[in-house]
Amino acid sequence: MFYQLYEMNHAALQPARLYADAVRLFYTNPLNPFSHTPWGRSVAATAELFERTTRRYSKPHFGLSKTVVDWKSVEVSEKTVWSRPFCNLTHFERSVPAGRTADPKLLIVAPMSGHYATLLRGTVEAMLPYADVHITDWVDARMVPVTDGHFDLDDYIDYIIDMLHALGPDTHVMAVCQPSVPVLAAVALMEKRGDPFVPSTMTLMGGPIDTRRNPTAVNLLAKEKGIDWFRDNVIMHAPWPVPGFGREVYPGFLQLSGFMSMNLDRHITAHKDFFMHLVKHDGDNAEKHRDFYDEYLAVMDLTAEFYLQTVDTVFVRHALPKGEMTHRGEVVDTKAIRNVALFTVEGENDDISGLGQTQAAHDLCPNIPADRHAHYMQPAVGHYGVFNGSRFRSEIVPRIVDFITSYGRQNRVAVKPRLVRSAKS
Repeated sequence: MFYQLYEMNHAALQPARLYADAVRLFYTNPLNPFSHTPWGRSVAATAELFERTTRRYSKPHFGLSKTVVDWKSVEVSEKTVWSRPFCNLTHFERSVPAGRTADPKLLIVAPMSGHYATLLRGTVEAMLPYADVHITDWVDARMVPVTDGHFDLDDYIDYIIDMLHALGPDTHVMAVCQPSVPVLAAVALMEKRGDPFVPSTMTLMGGPIDTRRNPTAVNLLAKEKGIDWFRDNVIMHAPWPVPGFGREVYPGFLQLSGFMSMNLDRHITAHKDFFMHLVKHDGDNAEKHRDFYDEYLAVMDLTAEFYLQTVDTVFVRHALPKGEMTHRGEVVDTKAIRNVALFTVEGENDDISGLGQTQAAHDLCPNIPADRHAHYMQPAVGHYGVFNGSRFRSEIVPRIVDFITSYGRQNRVAVKPRLVRSAKS
């Protein structure tokens, strides 16, 4: 009943939120003389802070309508090119001239770990000038009726394989954080089966391939508590009247509380600064705060079976690096990977996936030719900086582009891309 209680509290606060929003509008109206005083701006700031900290944030939009290709601005349109109950494959179609040499097809597998795929808006935006980008747009589990069936880690892997089939040969796959394990497993299964649609390259970024290496607080918590604790304490039934009423889920608001508790002092400081920016009429910094938290506070539920299977497989049993992971009874043999070039990226200050956890993928794929292995560690960035931000755009993106361009099947070369090397070498 905890989830239902959460919903009831949210509904009970709705009149207070409406009142707070009305107060904010009144004290920010330029026709109101108090709006030009520190006192009036303080009242408006207090009202906005209350409204923002008690609302439910809906799924944001990507909002990517333009990009630059060959130094020219081109239109971008979003199209759903593949769909299943728990995921839509979104294609960012660019209006490039007919007859132009095609850019690499890139499948970005977004994490299914509480946030929407729009968390990777910056990732998509940075790759659009260089690739034909597709991204997995995962669906909030509470919005999927129980009649549409269940969704677990095996289904997740099947979805990845189906999407690679839909995109066709010579596709490049990029996994950001959580999907690194299922993407590596999917590629291993495809290689073992001789699948002609196996991707040309696989880029794994900040992923928990082997959490025994340099374990973080997140990894230690999962290992310490064990799978039974998670089943008993974080799994709930989706409340009425959402479409997924009755489905067992790991609620997004619980995940969000976990995310924020890891850096609670930083979030408190950010909201105090936001209040002062509003009082001082510092619109630019206030807007940056809104943009970040509109994205960060928008969360989705996960199916219980997917969440529990992932925790057990990845964080408790370490099944993949031990060679014990299975998919529908079939052993996932990463040694079967021979034709896919592998690039791993890590952040020096990553407190979610520690240094070495993603790099471990290279040890699990010894049969990939040596010239098709590459690793890069980005100095001075945390987990978020591995796939977003200025250092991502200036340091990581050129290396990814160089890698996938070099190892596309049409122009695969026999030497490592020149940009990919250790950041400290």
